[in-house]
Amino acid sequence: MQIFYKLNENKHLSLALGYFDGVHKGHKKVIKSAVDYAKNNGNKSAAITFKDHPCCHFYGVCPKYILSRSQREDEIAKLGIDYLYELDFDDELCSLTAEEYLKEVLVKYFSPISISTGFNHHFGAKKSGNAEFLYQNQNKYGYKYFEIPPEKINDKIISSTAIRNYLKQGKIDKANQMLGENFSVKGTVIEGQKYGRLLGFKTANILYPKELVDIPFGVYEVMTTYGKGITNFGIRPTVSNSQKAVLETHILDFNKDIYDKTIKVQFIKMLRKELKFNSVDALKKQIANDIAKIS
Repeated sequence: MQIFYKLNENKHLSLALGYFDGVHKGHKKVIKSAVDYAKNNGNKSAAITFKDHPCCHFYGVCPKYILSRSQREDEIAKLGIDYLYELDFDDELCSLTAEEYLKEVLVKYFSPISISTGFNHHFGAKKSGNAEFLYQNQNKYGYKYFEIPPEKINDKIISSTAIRNYLKQGKIDKANQMLGENFSVKGTVIEGQKYGRLLGFKTANILYPKELVDIPFGVYEVMTTYGKGITNFGIRPTVSNSQKAVLETHILDFNKDIYDKTIKVQFIKMLRKELKFNSVDALKKQIANDIAKIS
């Protein structure tokens, strides 16, 4: 997959439009629609999105993301898309009407053979463009439009908002069901204060990305690049007075030095909230009990 950060002339593509935060099951359907139509017609496909959420521009506050930008790029690439356009949502783009965006951006640069969006996709000034608008203009501009209906789990529509809410509540398993993947964090293993080693449970520590949705302080079952593990995310109230949150992962049956290595931590489920124990021995016993639950 080739990534572009500015518009360029790239004709006769099958396009998928959306912000695609989380690249959840609904997003995957939109992107795969474009990929499949392109392959069936001997053409190439592209996803058109933005570097930052449009809310950053309109309201001056960015929402917490489900995936980092690099993770989003990786997940989109897995779906077989040929090109990814990550554009700046600037004053020029956001001021275009739906008709102007369709004609002066999508048609002018891409002459699309097809356009795929989710059922609730909006674009153009004041959200004037939608699925109905794209459907009505397909003959005028020579593309075929695909509106992807909502994906549901237990009668609940899959959406980035629903996933964020589940993550904030620590309902990792429900978020993962909607994502179709495990919620994950990637980072470089840094040297910590070695509290885990003192407790008898060596940990790999990474910084939790500030741009990602905040999950509750607690203990989680995880899968890492190096195997199964248990992660504590919080301020370690029993052994530290620090107010800075740390993500510490004890990898089962693993004792290698991985400082400065990149590690991916996939969250499976939340085991319990972070607690302050009366003694270090009580904490060690609890950690052993937590590990026993996932072993």
